Amino acid sequence: MAITALPPDTDADIARVTEALAMITPRWNVRIMLALSGPPLRYSEIAGKVSWLQTGQFHPKLRALCDAGLVQRAEHSLRHVTYGHTDRGAALLPVLPLIVSWAEEHLEKAERPLSAIEQIEDSVTLLSRRHAVAILWVLKSRDEASGRALARIVMPSSDWTNVYPALRQLVADGLVDTDGIGKPYRLSDAGDGLAPVFGALSAWSAGHPLAQAARHPVWGRPDAGPAPKKWVSNPSRLPAPTRPPAPVRAGQTYRDLFSHAAAARPTAALPVGGPRR
Repeated sequence: MAITALPPDTDADIARVTEALAMITPRWNVRIMLALSGPPLRYSEIAGKVSWLQTGQFHPKLRALCDAGLVQRAEHSLRHVTYGHTDRGAALLPVLPLIVSWAEEHLEKAERPLSAIEQIEDSVTLLSRRHAVAILWVLKSRDEASGRALARIVMPSSDWTNVYPALRQLVADGLVDTDGIGKPYRLSDAGDGLAPVFGALSAWSAGHPLAQAARHPVWGRPDAGPAPKKWVSNPSRLPAPTRPPAPVRAGQTYRDLFSHAAAARPTAALPVGGPRR
């Protein structure tokens, strides 16, 4: 089912990226994914790495990650069950440092230093707002657009005035700029800086290598060569690997960024990020 009035390929691309963000936005999901970096672990071993989560909280989240195709449950015997990344889940991890880099460059500096995981959690909260991905996508492809034009594209079946709450939020978050009431909207530097993040999420969610991100038809670099002919929609869940994922090599970037992933219970939830974080 189409979610925008854009061409089917573009509409499917936006839907996949929106779905990808929805997988990692729920609180603690990124921490659980990072706790699983390396060889498969038993339930108690993972729970020990996220000890601030009670069983009633942890088990549904782990099950949801399995249902999303990011984590696989392997039953070796009645009493020996392990959990590890699927190939799809492992392929998502290199996208996370791109989100950290964007946050460090574009989000307002917090009163205290934030860990890489907190930067990710803060960023995906901004990007997963309703209609945010579609609005940012259209503005990236058109340079600027009026609120009415955006509404016709992003929410064609709704009253056009319904676009303004989403636009006001994106302006408040510092991802979109405008010169005032009735003036066109355009991406801010922070919104335009999302190109590597959206390009990588698009490539990952379509089942392409992340190297394809630089050639994305909207978010890619002009000097990166021709874009793929078509960004084909892939199922959101891929088959689990036939063998446990290999241990993470120490030289991998995300391992360096998230070496603190098993830290003690974090502080209370951070306020929403953006220029006014």
